[in-house]
Amino acid sequence: MHSWCDTDKEEFEERGMTSTYLIMDNVSVVRMFLLSGLNETNDYRVTLLIFILLYYCMILFFNISIIMIIILDQNLHEPMYILLCSFCMNGLYGTTGFYPKFLLDLFSSSQQISYEWCLLQAFVMYSFACCEVSILAVMAYDRYLAICRPLHYQSVMTKRKVSQLICFSWFTPFCILTINILLTSRLKLCGVKIDRLFCVNWAIVKLACYESDTFSNNITAYFTIIIYFSHGLFIIWTYMHLIRTCVKSKNERVKFMQTCVPHLASLFTFIVAVLFDLMHMRFGSTDLPQSLQNFIAMEILLLPPVMNPLVYGFKLTKIRNRILGCVFLQENYRH
Repeated sequence: MHSWCDTDKEEFEERGMTSTYLIMDNVSVVRMFLLSGLNETNDYRVTLLIFILLYYCMILFFNISIIMIIILDQNLHEPMYILLCSFCMNGLYGTTGFYPKFLLDLFSSSQQISYEWCLLQAFVMYSFACCEVSILAVMAYDRYLAICRPLHYQSVMTKRKVSQLICFSWFTPFCILTINILLTSRLKLCGVKIDRLFCVNWAIVKLACYESDTFSNNITAYFTIIIYFSHGLFIIWTYMHLIRTCVKSKNERVKFMQTCVPHLASLFTFIVAVLFDLMHMRFGSTDLPQSLQNFIAMEILLLPPVMNPLVYGFKLTKIRNRILGCVFLQENYRH
């Protein structure tokens, strides 16, 4: 009795990938997965490779630039900028979990990934998304204190408090997602084909054999959704108070436009990307063109990592002045 679909096994055998499973006690144990998201890109794979490589370099440049500016400039060692630094680091973390493997897949004729690396990539993708929500929630809290409770801001947002909030925004998703991935790793799988460009936990769980108990996986998945949905409600609550405060004062409206608009832009972009991907994974039609399915899946890794450092870099006065200062200094040095 085999523990995976015969169609999946035949497809791997046709490609000469017999090492993708291991026979143990007459049961096939999955050792490799096939990512089928690139099946329709053979005609323009070189163009896609060049474009993705340049885009990934752009992501690295923008995010590392913001991080280094904040680290090196003592004037930017304030809670808002420290949280922004953490935000850009998370962008680097998530994109590094996807782009290097994706670039290798564009070089290869078959897009395989080992069982262990697939679980690791699923962990990185999900923890990246959850960290993004957590950091956005902490940034909303910071703006709420700065605008709605300015007299208490310095006493509340101490260095210790900021460190605790950053640890919360990273440590909590890591713990929750570790539980999710460990529960997935115990499942017996009856398939090896993942219809995506990268591994995600839900796609692996869908490959579980009929007799496998996925109840714990579903419970932890819904628990995770509830936790981060509550983060979203908290962000909405803070902005209700922010808007109520800002309409009363012209100075507060200026502060809101300077510091909160970038946060809202990041939040909106992220929510749209996540909702599209979640709706497609849960309820989406497989009849959609593969290129559109790929874009929906990649949207969270395409738009926020580039848009966030650009929006914050242009909108936040101190960072913009620091960037312009570096540019003018370079120009003066040349002359």
